[in-house]
Amino acid sequence: MMLTVENIHVYYGAIHAIKGISFDVNEGEVVALIGANGAGKSTTLQTVSGIMHPRSGKITFLGEDITHTDGYKLPAKGLAQVPEGRRIFLQMTVMENLEMGAYVQKGKVPEADFENVFSHFPRLKERRSQIAGTLSGGEQQMLAMGRALMSHPKLLMLDEPSMGLAPILVEEIFNIIQEFHASGTTILLVEQNAEMALQIADRAYVLESGSIALSGTGAELAQSDEIKKAYLGG
Repeated sequence: MMLTVENIHVYYGAIHAIKGISFDVNEGEVVALIGANGAGKSTTLQTVSGIMHPRSGKITFLGEDITHTDGYKLPAKGLAQVPEGRRIFLQMTVMENLEMGAYVQKGKVPEADFENVFSHFPRLKERRSQIAGTLSGGEQQMLAMGRALMSHPKLLMLDEPSMGLAPILVEEIFNIIQEFHASGTTILLVEQNAEMALQIADRAYVLESGSIALSGTGAELAQSDEIKKAYLGG
């Protein structure tokens, strides 16, 4: 098991945001967390990535207890997150942003690492000297994903990668996620676009009000009448 989350409870002050959820991610899988706004998807991802810590419960990554590990230490262990809203360094160039993603590496960053990113995102190569804040929303999302790739993640966590993007760009981003998966990267995906997420997910969990309401394979949940009615317009 690559990632195991066991009975975590997370609070914002007195607000009980995550109420004892448990799930796991096997090596080589795409696992999706879906649900409405406010269901606790992003909070769950932030807790796994060490931005927040649970009040109780346990998180294990590659056999190591990371429940209370600070987030900045996790990329070196093979866990990287693409945050909601992209959070790129707007005043830096594309190349400088990518270099920041490689901070866990010692010494000069190999050119092959940049070329790996550019193989997925040719537009970034064209704009390598451009200030990141002048990129389009879709290009900024690509840069955030490319920056995460620079740390050679074993588990890549994506928080709402389609947010704010035009439908044609959403399709492109999901195609790239599938490319990452095909190249051997395990993926934990938080996504409000349930239809797209379930199309590419091996397994998925549905969050409601900080708890897991349903789980199953992506195909099973895509055919669920409950899911169709709540999330797929069926």
